[in-house]
Amino acid sequence: MPESADEVYARVVAAVGADGHLPMPPLGAWDIFPWTTVDGAIVPRTLAAPSDEPPRWGESEEKPCSACAVGFDPGRVVWEDETWVLTHHGAPSGLPLVLTLHTREHLDMGNLDDDLASQLGRITNRLVRIIENLPEIGRVHVNRWGDGGSHFHQWFFARTARLTNVQGSTASEWDEILPPGPEDVWRADLHTVATKLANWGGDARA
Repeated sequence: MPESADEVYARVVAAVGADGHLPMPPLGAWDIFPWTTVDGAIVPRTLAAPSDEPPRWGESEEKPCSACAVGFDPGRVVWEDETWVLTHHGAPSGLPLVLTLHTREHLDMGNLDDDLASQLGRITNRLVRIIENLPEIGRVHVNRWGDGGSHFHQWFFARTARLTNVQGSTASEWDEILPPGPEDVWRADLHTVATKLANWGGDARA
């Protein structure tokens, strides 16, 4: 069962105190991070001049697709069938669950045929329903960002209910800010998601 908001808050307070600030995660140093500070105030970063788009992973010999080259790490697979692979990211993070759904074949959003697109819709709906029915989950956000890798991958971010700072598009940032939760709780929740999704086919691996 995922941690409650009170349990997450207690871990944060234990780490930094009731009025403390958690450390800035690595995303604060990314070129695409949109904020900086000027004279102590947070302001938007200066917009860079237009330039050529860098190749994504899987679009050049220098940046091969790791999913195609070496496959999916079996230790990170939560559920799979002949077409789709659902993975976790190796360890607990700040949010209760962060999962990624991939196609086995090297495809990208917009290249899915009608049958695959229909499968994606069904799997997405099932995953949201399964995860949102876990105790202490407020919402599941489904996101697809395609700027890093060209192999289809869609993210599922489950946020803790009643942590009202952790809502909307910033939930993915809070995932890197909040301290990770207990591994045994995380693994139990992965198992629940995997076994429930396998009721419609495929194999639970977590």
